[in-house]
Amino acid sequence: MIPIRHLAGKEVALFGLGGSGLVTARALEAGGARVDVWDDNETSVATAEEYGLAAIDLREADMSRYAALVVAPGVPLTHPTPHWSVERARQAGIPVIGDVELFVNEREAVCPEAPFVAITGTNGKSTTTALISHVLKECGMDVQMGGNIGRPVLDLEEFSEDRVYVVEVSSYQIDLAPSLVPDIGVMMNLSPDHLDRHGNMENYASIKERIVKAARLAVVGVDDEYSAAIAQRRAESGEPVELISCLGPVEFGVYAEDGKVFEVFDEEQVVVADLSFSNTLRGSHNGQNASAAVAVCAALGLELEEIAGALATFPGLAHRLMLVAEAGKVLFVNDSKATNAEAAAHGLAAFDRIYWIAGGRPKAGGISSLKAYFPKVVKAYLIGEAAEEFEQELAGAVEAHKFGSLELAVEAAAQDAARDQSSEAVVLLSPACASFDQFKSFEVRGDAFVSAAVAAAKMLKGEGAR
Repeated sequence: MIPIRHLAGKEVALFGLGGSGLVTARALEAGGARVDVWDDNETSVATAEEYGLAAIDLREADMSRYAALVVAPGVPLTHPTPHWSVERARQAGIPVIGDVELFVNEREAVCPEAPFVAITGTNGKSTTTALISHVLKECGMDVQMGGNIGRPVLDLEEFSEDRVYVVEVSSYQIDLAPSLVPDIGVMMNLSPDHLDRHGNMENYASIKERIVKAARLAVVGVDDEYSAAIAQRRAESGEPVELISCLGPVEFGVYAEDGKVFEVFDEEQVVVADLSFSNTLRGSHNGQNASAAVAVCAALGLELEEIAGALATFPGLAHRLMLVAEAGKVLFVNDSKATNAEAAAHGLAAFDRIYWIAGGRPKAGGISSLKAYFPKVVKAYLIGEAAEEFEQELAGAVEAHKFGSLELAVEAAAQDAARDQSSEAVVLLSPACASFDQFKSFEVRGDAFVSAAVAAAKMLKGEGAR
């Protein structure tokens, strides 16, 4: 845990008592602050009290006595309307911040020399965060990874100038961290997402851009118009910037093309790594992820040969195009994290003979944007609330069937893939939907797929193709 000592002796209000909220409250208390906590969920309040935290209804508290209101990332600041706790804090004239703001202020107060890498973007930020952390660890560095990727940022080990902090930050967290100044800020890409929270694409992009404006070195993707504009503004400012791309050469920085990663420096380019033999870094989108990792790790002092060797041993990230089972030529790939069409496009682009399991709770736009990939899909197996809608969108292009459960869909897809005459057939869970109609989260959905895939692979190995 990172104790928040810069607020020692102060009173702090905290709203939102999920996993990161409890960690934040305990970190504040460990640093000497007095904390009052609250949540709209009575069970969460009861859990906090079991931890010994002081629960007080912040609707009735004198907010002016607090140094700050710390809120969970999911608490809306502006859209669709500000949360009542935010309104009360603003009326009292106190700042509204999140755990990342506490992290960056504590680092600045006690150990500004501790290397700090912050990664954001609409897609790919978790894989890139994990990939950077993996490379640094493989090369012998002391690494702490956390933030939006799962481990609360204040749950990391205390600051040390020899310890690298690799932190994934969402737009919600950036919005709550006005002092965010990473040594290296990484912007992967931008596409419409969370607009219900941010109002419109321009506002969403401007929030994401803060990580680039403040960083001592910016690493910015240029494969979409919003990110490319951010990269151009950074370059025009005269501040250090490295460009990354998975669509071909960049003027300076790192790019991926035809399965290889290149570094461009002083108009010369060198091949850093060949990703074509990697099961965990397949697909052009992983070219962008690997490019970001190369740029960051080189900036932190690693040699390109070291980086290439570590990329080759990356095990992948759970629920992100993860190979989870094999039966001869049949691969089972878990891409449960693909909760929208754009994320699903990466999985569909990565393989050529796909037995696609899709569906769940649909998002706006459906899968119409994926039509270019339909020729790669041999057959589709549709589940959840979106099954009827997806069947209509696939009509005339892909043979599709509806299933009442994920397990039945996996079994049918496995049997069909085993009859495929090609050298590789892929049973791919890439839902292009939220999980909440049938599963608590995309992780639970992915775990269910893994169990079904392992069982199906065993069945195929025992029975052979039928």
